[in-house]
Amino acid sequence: MTDRARVPAPPVAGLTLPADLPLLALRSTIVFPHGRIAVQVSSAENLALLLAHPAEGEPVICVLDAEDGERGLAALEGRIGVLARLTDRRPISAGVAQVTLEGLARVELGACVRDEVAGYPTARATARPEPDAPRDAARALMQRIAIASDTRAELDPSFPAELPALLRREADAPSRFADLAAARGGLRAAEKDAVLQRVDAIERLEFLAERWEREVARAKVHEEMRQETERRVDRHHREFFLRQQLQAIRSELGEGDGGEGEIAELLRRVAEARLPANVEAEAKREIERLRALSSASSEHQVLRNYLEWVLTLPWHARSGDDRVALENVEGALDGRHYGLHEAKERILEYLAVRQLRGDSGRDPHGPILCFVGPPGTGKTSLGEAIAASIGRAFYRISVGGVRDEAEIRGHRRTYVGSLPGLFLQALRRVQVKDPVLMIDEIDKMTAGGPSGDPTAAMLEVLDPSQNSTFTDHYLNLPFDLSSVLFICTANNLFDIPHVLRDRLEVIRIAGYTVEEKVEIAWRYLLPRLLEEHGITEYDLQFTDEALSTIANRYAREAGLRAFERHLAALMRKRAKRKAEGEQGAWIVDQERIEDVLGPPRYAPEEAEQEPEVGTVTGLAWTANGGELMTIEALMMPGTGKLTVTGQLGDVMRESVDAACSYVRSRGHALRVGDPELRSSDLHVHFPAGSVPKDGPSAGVAVTLAIASVMSRRPVRRDVAVTGEVTLRGRVLEIGGVKEKVLAAYRAGLRTVVLPKANEKDLRDIPSEVRSALTFKCVATMDEVLEAMLLPPRPNGFAEDLPLFEETARGPADRPRPDDEAPAR
Repeated sequence: MTDRARVPAPPVAGLTLPADLPLLALRSTIVFPHGRIAVQVSSAENLALLLAHPAEGEPVICVLDAEDGERGLAALEGRIGVLARLTDRRPISAGVAQVTLEGLARVELGACVRDEVAGYPTARATARPEPDAPRDAARALMQRIAIASDTRAELDPSFPAELPALLRREADAPSRFADLAAARGGLRAAEKDAVLQRVDAIERLEFLAERWEREVARAKVHEEMRQETERRVDRHHREFFLRQQLQAIRSELGEGDGGEGEIAELLRRVAEARLPANVEAEAKREIERLRALSSASSEHQVLRNYLEWVLTLPWHARSGDDRVALENVEGALDGRHYGLHEAKERILEYLAVRQLRGDSGRDPHGPILCFVGPPGTGKTSLGEAIAASIGRAFYRISVGGVRDEAEIRGHRRTYVGSLPGLFLQALRRVQVKDPVLMIDEIDKMTAGGPSGDPTAAMLEVLDPSQNSTFTDHYLNLPFDLSSVLFICTANNLFDIPHVLRDRLEVIRIAGYTVEEKVEIAWRYLLPRLLEEHGITEYDLQFTDEALSTIANRYAREAGLRAFERHLAALMRKRAKRKAEGEQGAWIVDQERIEDVLGPPRYAPEEAEQEPEVGTVTGLAWTANGGELMTIEALMMPGTGKLTVTGQLGDVMRESVDAACSYVRSRGHALRVGDPELRSSDLHVHFPAGSVPKDGPSAGVAVTLAIASVMSRRPVRRDVAVTGEVTLRGRVLEIGGVKEKVLAAYRAGLRTVVLPKANEKDLRDIPSEVRSALTFKCVATMDEVLEAMLLPPRPNGFAEDLPLFEETARGPADRPRPDDEAPAR
């Protein structure tokens, strides 16, 4: 490139610099070459510098304030500063002095030291000449900066209006142009220092062009936002004045306001709705507020929605006759559900009490029904049957996972998109004040959190002494819920908060036996599923044996969902073949079942029958029904250590400790010496380690397993045991007897050991199950050990199994009404 194509840099060769120059550190700004700024000085070092150089025009080196101490001075070596003169001094006042700095040229700092006598730092400096700038590149960059400065001057009131003209005067000097733009362009101190450090003018211009164009884009966005805001405000004012003029014109013509028609319609609906006195007064008050609001106001729509909710809620509408025909209820329950005799009886008793006391009475109507049982046992369909039998609307509300109090009580009207709670929404949908509301999965309602406790809000809904004046946050008016028939469902009673459980009438639904599932399939499932799949009983023919096989080997659960899914799978396969043209009937047998459903999921009888040392068949209660629980114990040489595995809770671990202590105390009776116990380790294991286990009903089984392995005597495996044991060997009462007995029955066991205190619970077991099982009710652990431990034999097998002498089939000999209905 020729010399004419480059712009010569400002000359600095004529500068003569002293060996050491005073160093002036600036905090919030920087002086550029050929520039003048007035600064105020307040630091001790800078004040000492000014006092030591009182003459006008004294040279100093100006830098941006660095770190304190010697470390900060060392960081300045090699950086670019500005050689400046001190002019136009002002005297020191209140510890602050003012001085004008006149920039001369860029210099490169060398060694920086602190003059301890003078009290300020000094630095060696060398002149730093600038390279010549390419003319075309410099002109293009200066043009970009000039255009950006014009735009910023128009859009940004804080931008210096005279700066564009000043910049154009320096168009022939790129270095001065860049320094002027940096000094006057509103940059921060760090950005000014970044420009100062760039000796090449082209680099400075590129930095400034990019920074200013970014500021222009930001200023344009701010200007567009300001203009849009002004347009909206102007439009709102214009519409307001136009509406006022229109209202005045219509008033002069006697036509009335257009909104008066809407107000008149709302008043008419209030009069026809026959609202309670306090509700009607509140509705009219809100209508008057609505009359004074503009339709464009945001509050206008909020009030309009509120009035719609008030007018559409069923304040007086009822389903019909308050009388409950118990014979209709009994017929509906028997027609849709097989078995469940106790549940049906308690439902009829509950409805009879409501009928005698009257649904519209002011007194509480007693507890709320709550069906507790495993999934698929018909809890929800029982509620539907009740609603259909008494001629009321049915609505299901699922509260599983609800964690916000506002979902029960509603949101305040001040929130955007607020709505009433779940219960008022349900009443608006059914349009009657006395429906049957099924509150499903109440045990899965989340406890309190940052948004409030929904279980506490549920108290006012379910408590009969409070729900006559239930106040929703959105409505802010009392609504009578006492006519609603609430029915709750839960899988686990103990997961329901105690304050709620205290208000519930619990009806347990334990599950179905294989015989009951077969009967339910013949009565209800098969006719419905055949119709749903478009086939007839001539296309697919079942037998009792086939249904028993499916229920016992593919769907061994407390409920009916898996059983129904497997039946549907068979029907889908038959429907596909029929659609392809296959004729004839399918006989559902073992071969057909395995062909469609695959290999059986369960063995014919899950429980093992062969006696073993240290292995006991226990019973456990779960939310899905009763289950078998195998408990294993092992003794090996060691130091008397006890190991327990199987993901157990604290209660069950304490049961293992108590069982071990009891067996050691009975070592003499079991023919186990104390030295042998001290020199042996004991390991108790609960299989299925991935499943958490806890509860107070495994003590008998654990004690029996430990006693068996310590005495080397096998335990009967064809008997299921359950119960809790104290340190003194007493067998305590446990819960979930019905579910546990049904689990043993489904697994093929025909003998069950229960605590003596649970003998009263045998009447709750279905008659066909009670007649097929033998129950041994024990009061002490000695009775269990005597009945369950077999004498060892040299070949490792037990002696012949002794039969239990005591057989219990319930506390009462007379049959109950639910005993008269045999299974198919």
